[in-house]
This record gives sequence, C-alpha cells and structure tokens, in this order.
Amino acid sequence: MSKQSVMLKLSAPVEAPKPLEQLTETEIERKAVIGKITTYTLKNLTDYFLVNGFQWLLPVALSPSTDPLWPDPGASIEKRIEVDIYGRTVRTTASMIIHKLIAASTAYPKLFILSPNVRIEKAERACTGKHVYEFTQLDFEARNATSRDIIRLVSDAVCNLVASVKRDMKDELTYLGRYDALKVPKMPFKICDKQELEAEYGAEWENCVAMKNGDPVWITNIPREFYDYEDFATGKWDNYDLFMPQYGEVLSGAKREWEYDKILKKIERDKINKSNYSLVLKLAKDGRLKPTAGAGIGIERIVAWLTGVKHIAETQPFPRVPGTVCDL
Repeated sequence: MSKQSVMLKLSAPVEAPKPLEQLTETEIERKAVIGKITTYTLKNLTDYFLVNGFQWLLPVALSPSTDPLWPDPGASIEKRIEVDIYGRTVRTTASMIIHKLIAASTAYPKLFILSPNVRIEKAERACTGKHVYEFTQLDFEARNATSRDIIRLVSDAVCNLVASVKRDMKDELTYLGRYDALKVPKMPFKICDKQELEAEYGAEWENCVAMKNGDPVWITNIPREFYDYEDFATGKWDNYDLFMPQYGEVLSGAKREWEYDKILKKIERDKINKSNYSLVLKLAKDGRLKPTAGAGIGIERIVAWLTGVKHIAETQPFPRVPGTVCDL
C-alpha cells in the first residue's frame, strides 16, 4: 500500500456512534456483543496480571498531582478540570502515572489499576475514530523492571488475549465480521525507532506504521513527559508504544526516572509547575523513589482493535465523543 493510499484511507472522517437510547434493535444487539468482548478482555487481562504476581489497586479520581501531558506532541487537551476541596485545588485524573511511581516505589512492587482517565480533547478529534474524552487504562508498574521486561510481558499478554478470545468468543467475533481477520500475533514483535520512522515516512509515520504492518509493532525513543527515562548523554528515551495493525497505538509506557537531579532538571526544562509534583521531588530527593517500568493499556482501544469497530466510542456503553455531551 502506497503512502498516498494510506493517507486517503485514514483521512476520511469516521461517524461518531449514537447514544444508547437512540440505537435500533439491531444496533443494540451489536452493542451487546461488543460489551461481551469487553467483559472477556477485562477478565483475561486482569487474570494475566494477577497470575504474574501483580496486585490490583483501586483508582483515584481527584488529585493535586496527575499527568501533565506535556510536552508530549500527541496531546490535544482543550481544558483541564479543576475543583477546590478542603482548601486545595485538585484535578480529575488524566492518568495515574504519578500514583504508580510512588506506589511501586513503596508498598506495591508490582501493581495494576483499572484507571479512569479524563482528557477533554479538542472537538476536531471527534471524527478520528480513536479519541474519546473519558476512557479507562489498565495501568501497571513494576519495581526494578526494565523496558525489555515490560515489552516481553505485554507481548505475551496480547498473544494470550487474542488466542483466547478467538477460542472462546468465536460466535461474537463472527457476528462482527472480525473472526477471520483477527490473527494471533507472532512473537517477538518488531521494534522500531521513532526518529527512523519519521525520517522514512515524515509527519504521518504513525498512520503508515499502523497500515503497513500485519503484526503489532513496538515504537521506541519517543520524546515526551518528564517521568519517562531519558539518557542525557545520547538523547535517547527508554520508552515504548505498542501499535496494532490497521489500528494504531493501544499502549504507552516507559522505564521511569527516579533520580532527583534529573527529574528536577526535566521539570524545569519543560516549564512544568513544580508545585504539582512536590511529593515526587521530595521522595526522589530522599532516595525513596525507586527504578520502575510500566505502561497503560487503553481498554477501549484494544477492544476496538479486537472487534474492528470504526469508532472507539462504539466500545463504550455511553459514548464520550469529543465535542459532544450526551444526556447520560
């Protein structure tokens, strides 16, 4: 497939799904089938992490400290939701990365959380088919883990999930017209450097990677937030995203920073409000922040890939389409 044909295929706007109460009987039946695969996916992935020694923690909805989503070029946030409680300003959770860093460094060496994320995306992202303003991540983190450890763990989890869903949900996948097209990936997944992909494909490298590969692909060395590990000597980032064929990114993760001087320098370099991350800085300065690595799997995104839906909000009972507020 040529670069031009890839762009034509992906540039067409995707129609946003209707609210639950507006669906026809046939559309309700389809929604229910997608819901069954979501349920199966949640059970399969949480079981996988439990079997591998991870503890299941409960999520946090409001906190003074959450993901800055800056200077990640992929972020497109229109506004942040803040509220004052008990004399302090708190924000809705954009991701639980800060909580994971501290939890894995202290009481929970291997953890995962089904974490609600609120990111008020710009309305023009409504028709990409891949963005919603509320979603859930399976966030996980492990103390003293390396990027290689996480890549191997996730690759195995994905292969197990696809093989299991094809075995146990054949009727549902067939109903959605997805059974034959969904293939169990071959390990190991290809690993590509973002800078090399940009040099080859230009600004549209993400779409080209998704359309030109038949198996999942790991993308590494992605400049972004202060908590991802950066080698100052080489300029390389020790992080990774997972891209699914014909779909795109479903996971983002990294080895984490834990040294005080580096974290402080990166926060100041990126012009981030230090007061929002004072506890991270204190723990790092006291030597209580430990080396960790982890990631977040977008539940709606991986279900969207499994089911082959056109818009990610089809996987949500109550669609959260950018620019639209439904009654429910």
